[in-house]
Amino acid sequence: MRSIGFSTGALAKGDFRAALRLLASCDVDAIELSALREHELPSLMEALTELDLSRYVYVSIHAPSRLEDVAEAKVAEVLKPAIAMGWPVILHPDAIQDHGCWRDFGSLLCIENMDKRKPSGRTVLELEPHFAALPEASLCLDLGHARQVDPTFGVARGIIREFGERLKQIHLSELDVRSRHQPLSMTTVWAVREIAHLIPKCPVILESVVPPEGIHSEVLTARQCFDSARTSNRSLVATL
Repeated sequence: MRSIGFSTGALAKGDFRAALRLLASCDVDAIELSALREHELPSLMEALTELDLSRYVYVSIHAPSRLEDVAEAKVAEVLKPAIAMGWPVILHPDAIQDHGCWRDFGSLLCIENMDKRKPSGRTVLELEPHFAALPEASLCLDLGHARQVDPTFGVARGIIREFGERLKQIHLSELDVRSRHQPLSMTTVWAVREIAHLIPKCPVILESVVPPEGIHSEVLTARQCFDSARTSNRSLVATL
């Protein structure tokens, strides 16, 4: 069974402590500590040594998605405690201007494929230059992004085929027309099940924006994407 958990940013925007409290009684064993905005990163990194994350078998950190006020080298330096902890750092490729800033992270640097709003990082061809410059880097496969770029999941299949050996984490959610993260629908569950058997086993991080009372249900829905992945969708429908 795959480890499943949440991004703290999905549950409590900018408040990782609140998100951790919401997950305290939930059946999840993975967590992504989110600092999507530059100003969120210092407080998160300062708190790492005092957070009790012992219940989680997998922990990652999401780096800021846009660097405007802080130098890229400074952001990379602030994130370096993650190396000693062995925690992957999720990074958007369009935030990379100097690949050299990130080489010390090795395979713990986890490059994420992008959605259609971004001018790059969406497909195999657009990801290749980053992996060429960072040959040890790993992959965060965002299935919501991939499906938005190509609803047939052809782009996802290509990324898995080309970079599957690098896969370290999955992002899972549904995107609306404005690229905002939404709860999973059964349409998305069925679509993911069609390719789930191609995806190497790794932790799944939900980015679905759900209220506290919806956390348990969203985890159960996510499990349906991967449990008995080769079971036909017709069989899934019969169980609903």
